[in-house]
Amino acid sequence: MRKATITRKTHETAIEVTLDLDGTGVYDNQTGVGFFDHMLDQLSRHSLIDMTIRAEGDYHIDDHHTVEDVGIALGQALTQALGNKKGINRYGHFALAMDDTQVRAALDLSARPYLVWNLPFPTDKIGMFDTELVREFFQGFSTHGGITLHVDLVHGINSHHIAEAAFKAVARALRMAVETDPRMATSLPSTKGAL
Repeated sequence: MRKATITRKTHETAIEVTLDLDGTGVYDNQTGVGFFDHMLDQLSRHSLIDMTIRAEGDYHIDDHHTVEDVGIALGQALTQALGNKKGINRYGHFALAMDDTQVRAALDLSARPYLVWNLPFPTDKIGMFDTELVREFFQGFSTHGGITLHVDLVHGINSHHIAEAAFKAVARALRMAVETDPRMATSLPSTKGAL
């Protein structure tokens, strides 16, 4: 029941995202940006959210629009799949270690988007991928997913590890937040009565 498909088409990109929040982390992501696909695969596997993404973009310009628009569409799909949010944990956090790197992620599925980003990269690129696009993805995802998201680098020296640890940490925090709490199965996790 907690599934969604979003199609987004602009003059810059054509994207389709399908999610199943109650999956097992099965993924099939093809965006035309190799390193980004690898990161999306990590997001799916470690959140246990089944994810299929197809994207075509204006790669002759650069990868910016594709990465950003996938974040937007993924956030929209998450919002749709969550529905009324009854029974979810709402909050999630995770500190993830990967070799030289540790990244902390904390999030709230509050419908109040806000991104706090303390994730400096020591290099401008990972292969052909611009490291600044990691933030662009999470900005689009948090804004259109209605997520308050904090991502902090505790320490790290390798840009690939930093990016991958960020995606994995957010994935694990997201897994915690979207899971249902059997003690609150029919209630919203809010004293306001709305999220």
